Amino acid sequence: MSVWPVYAHIDGPIVMIGFGSIGRGTLPLLERHFTFDKERLTVIDPVDDHRHLLDERGIRFEQLAITKDNYRDVLGPLLTSGGRGFVINLSVDTGSVDLMTFARECGALYIDTVVEPWLGFYFDKNATTASRSNYALRESMLAAKRANPGGPTAVSCCGANPGMVSWFVKQALMDIARDTGLDVAAPTSRNGWGALMSRLGVKGVHIAERDTQRARDPRPFGHFVNTWSVEGFVSEGLQPAELGWGTHEKWMPENGHTHNSGCGAAIYLLQPGATTKVRTWCPTLGPQHGFLVTHNESISIADFFTLREGAGVAFRPTVHYAYHPCNDAVLSLHEMFGNEGKFQGEWTILSENEIVDGRDELGVLLYGHAKNAYWFGSQLTIEETRDLAPYQTATGMQVTSAVLAGMVWALENPEAGIVETDEMDYARCLEVQKPYLGTLKGYYTDWTPLEGRPGLFPEDIDESDPWQFRNVLVR
Repeated sequence: MSVWPVYAHIDGPIVMIGFGSIGRGTLPLLERHFTFDKERLTVIDPVDDHRHLLDERGIRFEQLAITKDNYRDVLGPLLTSGGRGFVINLSVDTGSVDLMTFARECGALYIDTVVEPWLGFYFDKNATTASRSNYALRESMLAAKRANPGGPTAVSCCGANPGMVSWFVKQALMDIARDTGLDVAAPTSRNGWGALMSRLGVKGVHIAERDTQRARDPRPFGHFVNTWSVEGFVSEGLQPAELGWGTHEKWMPENGHTHNSGCGAAIYLLQPGATTKVRTWCPTLGPQHGFLVTHNESISIADFFTLREGAGVAFRPTVHYAYHPCNDAVLSLHEMFGNEGKFQGEWTILSENEIVDGRDELGVLLYGHAKNAYWFGSQLTIEETRDLAPYQTATGMQVTSAVLAGMVWALENPEAGIVETDEMDYARCLEVQKPYLGTLKGYYTDWTPLEGRPGLFPEDIDESDPWQFRNVLVR
């Protein structure tokens, strides 16, 4: 764009928690799309590796970790200094529910990209598998939502995924409706969206991603390399595999378990997500194996599109992540799990200058309907990313632009209470985000998880329904 739109003026303090790869990438988007007093912007991070970007802009930096013991003392004076503040939480090991609750107490708006727990949650050996799940983390956010309805807007889980992909699901449903001759307006309620998905015959959704970005330098042994947060990826990869569990499923893995409380939309497996492989499809490279890494959207999308009849469930889609990270990250995972899940300790998040080529192809694959399967999403190259904004990879830009869209929506809807991205205006959010997504397009495919099977060895498959999780899971 030759002229970038300015969406709003933020008249109060802005506090950005975390200045890692996503924080750095979000900064130029804030400067481009909002007006605000830079003297009232504070960035907080325990590491000062990139503070020169802030110093040269005259932005205040505090080098410290936000903890359960200090967050009120640190954030309180900043958020109550006049005007409506905005907390942008882009950090790890920070309790999202506590932070959003406190921000709202101060009258401030809030956004994050994940329901993040306080330090120690992911590796607590005394916790049960169920309590270490994203299901449990989401339920803690929903409890806060029920306890304090309305009031200042706090947007939960608004990155690429979770976040943007929830908007993709709705756009994909409208595309499938159009292409199958169903003339309907976009629903305006949860039940309306669930009814549309059910009517179209959609059985489930893969959040299907392929990252082909390649580094200039070879990955050293014992060194974890990724195109976005290594700490975040390792943490979620070691959590139990989780998925929204659809009503069409006839089989559950032997190590699959349901939850005893909450929305009931998901199950978990007694194995790490980053060692659990599933069959999926992306447009450029076609069929692939992805990792069933736990993500909030696997649960929130399944829950949002659930149709209930009294105490029972009439319809629910199966939903899960199917992630093929960049090749260096795959090798890093292989090495880490070869060492029984012990993190190497040394790590690098690739910068836009270290990547020679590739793209992040991130979308949603809706399957089981009259046209078999439909992938809709973003195909963003590193070359396009460099032209659009500084300090980020293609993977990062899909996240930072979603943060931008969520902030715009929050400023336009400042008294919405705690909201998930599934509940937001998908068309407005995609309108804001689209300039940063490269090619935003849909593709139909005839591929199913039964293609080429059974092969040279016997397989326990269900040929009556290609889209059973029994056929998707790599066993």
